[in-house]
Amino acid sequence: MKPLTEQEIRAAFVNCTKGEAKRLSVPRDLAERPWGDLDYLGWRDPQAPDRAYLVVELDGRPKALTLRASAGGVGQARRSMCSLCLTTHSGGVSLLVAPRAGRAGQQGNSVGAYMCADLACSLYVRGLRDAGIGARLHETISLEEKIDRTVANLAAFVAKVTG
Repeated sequence: MKPLTEQEIRAAFVNCTKGEAKRLSVPRDLAERPWGDLDYLGWRDPQAPDRAYLVVELDGRPKALTLRASAGGVGQARRSMCSLCLTTHSGGVSLLVAPRAGRAGQQGNSVGAYMCADLACSLYVRGLRDAGIGARLHETISLEEKIDRTVANLAAFVAKVTG
């Protein structure tokens, strides 16, 4: 993923108002992010832990989504799988819900997916972050194919939000 500025990130939000995008918390460490290893930029809001955001580059342009973590959460003893990168975690997967873009979102419609709670799918896929024993299933596909699958899963989620 190419490095993004705060202004590019704020302008990329598709499922919130411009005022909301202006007020949300953007990471201050954008220059230190491992952009070359990221398929998308994801972060949790430090002031509101139930809020999360992600930015993905699709068709050469960034698209950003606001997300909310479900109130229930996944039990710590139960292993769950991220629907984007297929990493399994004990308590490290959250149901994240995005309001749909446009009129559908204004009417309260949303789309949800189980995702890595820390939104670090790119790092898990590449083996740069460890989710523990048994977190990655043994697969015969290449790293490039795993990355492509994660990007395709993310693009499908974004399409559900924007479609």
